[in-house]
Amino acid sequence: MGTPRPAARDPKGAALSHKTELAEPATAPPGPAPATVGALKTILMVPGPTPLPPEVIEAAARPILYARTEQFVEIWEDVVARLRRVFQTEGEVLVFASSGSGAMASAAANLVRPGERVLVGSCGHFGNRWAGICRDLGLDVVHVEGEWGAPLDPAVVAGALADAPDVEVVLTTHSETSTGAVNDLPAMREAVGDRILVADAVSGLGVVDLPMDRWGVDVVVSASQKGLMTPPGLGFVGANERAIARSAELGPGGFYLDWERTRKGQNASPPRTAFTPPVSLVVQQQAALAAIEREGLANTFQRHRVLGRMCREGVKGAGLELLGPEDPEANVVTAFRVPEGVGGKAIPGLMRDRFGVTIAGGQGRLAGQIARFGHCGFYSYHDIIVGLGALELVLAELGQPVELGAAVAAAQRVMAAAQQGR
Repeated sequence: MGTPRPAARDPKGAALSHKTELAEPATAPPGPAPATVGALKTILMVPGPTPLPPEVIEAAARPILYARTEQFVEIWEDVVARLRRVFQTEGEVLVFASSGSGAMASAAANLVRPGERVLVGSCGHFGNRWAGICRDLGLDVVHVEGEWGAPLDPAVVAGALADAPDVEVVLTTHSETSTGAVNDLPAMREAVGDRILVADAVSGLGVVDLPMDRWGVDVVVSASQKGLMTPPGLGFVGANERAIARSAELGPGGFYLDWERTRKGQNASPPRTAFTPPVSLVVQQQAALAAIEREGLANTFQRHRVLGRMCREGVKGAGLELLGPEDPEANVVTAFRVPEGVGGKAIPGLMRDRFGVTIAGGQGRLAGQIARFGHCGFYSYHDIIVGLGALELVLAELGQPVELGAAVAAAQRVMAAAQQGR
């Protein structure tokens, strides 16, 4: 037999039991908890605000400019010219220091007067916002509301207009951010006849093709923080000649959001904003619009088509149900139903906390029932793959039947087909 090992002793010389000696490793610093491994880097995959390209982030760090200098006036003129190209219009593009809701409010206030009747066609939370804005302005609202998750039926709008012949302005949504549905604006144009057609394209502009002039959309409103890849704070109104003429005839549409005051300032020589502009945001917007032009507008639309298809196929590959019918042009947001028995906030919460991937929940009547991937703006295939991988792991943690890798593989197949031109 070998020599017995001496008993371990504490610093004071007392013998330690064998049990105490074996317990020592438990006092060592623990390793990283597995649940935190994936959250070192974060990905923002909500419908807005969306991630910023590096050159847009850099633009915010430049020294601030005085808004009345020639240097800033040149930037302003360049931004307005580039916006016209994204709006695909020869008409006016008015710029406001506001959110997208401010641009919406300006359209309603400048095109209709209190007591007049308007028609609002909606199919989700933000379409319903049109109705709320109009009622707050004292307008008589005919509200046609379709199923949330599906595009609005233009025939239903046409029928409602037949019963309301005094309506001169129709307000609807291009991309319904709360559900991912994209409305058929050419069909809507036909349904409303010669009335003024106003479309909320806050999330769709620069993501889904919207040739404003060719489709005959009189007014398109949008904002900086989604497909236009700039922080929140700039609202835009694209308006054709007859919409501008109607606004001018009606008189001031408020003070701060008045089209004529804004338009006259922008068209002055040199241009002067009616109020103090958010200078750094305008500089950032210039950088973002330059990035869109470098990619090419048609290429930007095609990139979003591929990303949207990747995300939809991946969600289905994870065994989840999409909200509403599939649409090859609904490439702004992918919305899916939360599985039965899973809390409405569980999937977005765990994806954020475990893996640093932030997606959105449902809004309005769909709160707690759906979750939404945003992929409008500065996104690539990397983001979709990582987001779907995190979704699979969270579903598995929640006890849902999911084959790890199935969602990612479905998205990869879409990407492979796109690379081959299919």
